[in-house]
Amino acid sequence: MSDEELVELAPLLEVEDIETCYGLSQVLFGMSLSVRTGEMVALLGRNGMGKTTTIRSIMGLTPARAGAIRFAGHEARQLPSFRIAQLGIGLVPEGRQIFPNLTVYENLVAASGNRLGAADPWTLEKIHALFPRLAERGANMGGTLSGGEQQMLAIGRALMTNPRLLILDEATEGLAPLIRDEIWSCLSLLKARGQSILVIDKNVENLTRICDRHYIIERGRAVWSGSSEQLIAEPELQHRYLGI
Repeated sequence: MSDEELVELAPLLEVEDIETCYGLSQVLFGMSLSVRTGEMVALLGRNGMGKTTTIRSIMGLTPARAGAIRFAGHEARQLPSFRIAQLGIGLVPEGRQIFPNLTVYENLVAASGNRLGAADPWTLEKIHALFPRLAERGANMGGTLSGGEQQMLAIGRALMTNPRLLILDEATEGLAPLIRDEIWSCLSLLKARGQSILVIDKNVENLTRICDRHYIIERGRAVWSGSSEQLIAEPELQHRYLGI
């Protein structure tokens, strides 16, 4: 096998046996997962099992004290958050965290960049085509938007960095049904475009419709991983770990 083929097979993101604590309270106990280029992978689990902490560890916001995090061939576990973002990870955080005192336009252009020389980079025009409502609300302050509009803005802001990997923490939590449908349509389009995605959400039906693989996390470690077909075929697994 050639060096090029080996690189192609290597995960874009590889999290291996990480342990993460908040002070003296340990949350992750050997958590592992991977995302390959072009894959959409879901991280599932009940509240409080370590999903958001896993994302925070990947991004360096709550650094893991042990284990390995590799992204695009770089050792990332001990890097500061801004360097991890510069490697090509775009985060849509839980709670959106858009800039409330900037306009929609300013939120988007403040994050724009093409550090990785993307062949088909995201532009303001492409974000507006994906979310026409952001074009309509361009002069409005971020803090005046509805929850659904803020989530669109948070996704648009992350895409404007032209990420190799897009991470969404609670992609549709707290959104109205019609807005949820719009977000799921957006994620389907991004996957078709070849965007690598790691997503946390509770809607297993939509996740199994568009994701390639899934990890279930329980008490700080991955207890199951498999394809959408495998997860659909194991309703007892969903009931045991997800309460469905």
